Amino acid sequence: MSENQSGTITAPSTYTPVRASDIQLAQARISSVIAPTPLQYCPRLSEDTGVEVYLKREDLQDVRSYKIRGAYFAIANLDAEQRAAGIVAASAGNHAQGVAYACRTMGIQGRIFVPSQTPKQKRDRIQVHGGDMVDLVVTGNNFDEAAAAARADAAERGATIIEPFDARDTVIGQGTVAAEILSQLTTIGKSLDTVFVPVGGAGLLAGVTSYLADMAPRTAIVGVEPAGAASLQAALDAGEPVTLDKVDSFVDGAAVRRIGELPYHTVEANQGRIHVINVSEGAVCTEMLELYQNEGIIAEPAGALSVTGLREMNLAPGSVVVCIISGGNNDVLRYAEIMERSLVHRGLKHYFLVNFPQEPGQLRHFLTDILGPDDDITLFEYLKRNNRETGAALVGLELGRASDLDPLLDRMTASRINCEHLQPNTPEYEYLVST
Repeated sequence: MSENQSGTITAPSTYTPVRASDIQLAQARISSVIAPTPLQYCPRLSEDTGVEVYLKREDLQDVRSYKIRGAYFAIANLDAEQRAAGIVAASAGNHAQGVAYACRTMGIQGRIFVPSQTPKQKRDRIQVHGGDMVDLVVTGNNFDEAAAAARADAAERGATIIEPFDARDTVIGQGTVAAEILSQLTTIGKSLDTVFVPVGGAGLLAGVTSYLADMAPRTAIVGVEPAGAASLQAALDAGEPVTLDKVDSFVDGAAVRRIGELPYHTVEANQGRIHVINVSEGAVCTEMLELYQNEGIIAEPAGALSVTGLREMNLAPGSVVVCIISGGNNDVLRYAEIMERSLVHRGLKHYFLVNFPQEPGQLRHFLTDILGPDDDITLFEYLKRNNRETGAALVGLELGRASDLDPLLDRMTASRINCEHLQPNTPEYEYLVST
C-alpha cells in the first residue's frame, strides 16, 4: 500500500487475494502459541430464533480477543532486521493487546498508539501483556487520529507498522477463526449455513470470507456494523472506501471511520455471499446484558455485534449459525452507561422537561395523577426561580413496560403541567441528559 499527500492509505491497483491455503499455513504457524477457542452451542438463542446457534468464543483468547491471531502472525513474519528496528501499532485496544503479547513473547520492542476513548481496562491490559517491551502512547480522539500518529512515528524511526486490519498478513491471521469454526463443526457432524461477523475495519470479515469462499462456498456471511460507525456500508454505497464525517465511539472496537482498503476489495469481490447490516448501539447494549445474565459471557460492545445482528435476519429454521464473540475487554465502569442505553433502546427509559406551575400541590399531582403505578423516577433535577410562573425540572422515568408510554403521554397531555418528551439523538437530549 502507499500513502497519498493527505495521509490516507490507498490500495494498490492490484492485490493478491487471500486463499484458504494461506490461512491454513498461518494456522499451522501460530497453533503452538494460540490455542483454538471453544465453539459453544447456545440453547437460549437457538430457542429464541429457531436455528442452531453456536458462539465462537474469541473472548476466551489470552488477550480476550481474536486480534491476537493477525497481530502474532504478522509479527512472526518479520525478518531479523525489521525486528531489530522495532514495531509500531495503532489500535482501539484489542489489536494493541495482541501486538503487546507478541512483542513480549518474541522479545521485540514495540510502541503502541491508542485513542483517548480507549477504556482504561484495555490500556491496563496492554501494559500487562507487553511489560517492558512496549511503550503505550495515548493520543487522538479516535482510532484514525491515533493511526496517523503511529504512521508518523514509524516513518521517523524506521520501525514497521503492524496494521490492525488493512494488511494481508493480518487478514490471513484473522481468517484462522473460520478455519477453526469449520473444523469444530465437522467434528460434531454439522455444516455451516450462516456466520455472523462483527465489522470495524473489516479485517476479520475479509479473513473469514476468504476462507469460506474456498472451503464452504454455500455459507452465507453476515457482516454486522454499529449504526454509529457503518464505514463498510458507506464504502459499498460509494463504490470505494470513504471517510465518515463522524462516528459514535461507544462500540470502541468497531468505531472505525474508514474501512480498510484490502478488506474492502475482498468484500467487493464476494458481495454475492455477504450481507451487510448495521445495528443500533442500544441494541448492542441489550445483547451484552443478555449474554452476561444468561450465558455468563462478558462481551465488550464489539463482541456483541454478531449476536445483535442475529436478531435482524430471517434465517431458515433449523439452520446452523455461528456468531463470533470477537472480544471480552469491557470495563466494568461502563456498565451504568450500558444499562442506560439498553433501557432507552427497549423503550423503558424516557426523559421529560417538565414545567411545573408555581402553585401548591403540583408535584403531588404529577406523582399521583400522571405517573402510572409501575413508573419509577430515576432522575429529578428541579430549579424553582423567583418571579416565574413555572419551574422547570428534568425528569427521568423508567417504565414497567414499553407499552406504558402512550397512556403516560395521554395523561401528560390532559394535565395543566406542560411536559416535553425529549427524544434521543436530538441536541436538547444530548445536552440535558448527557451532561
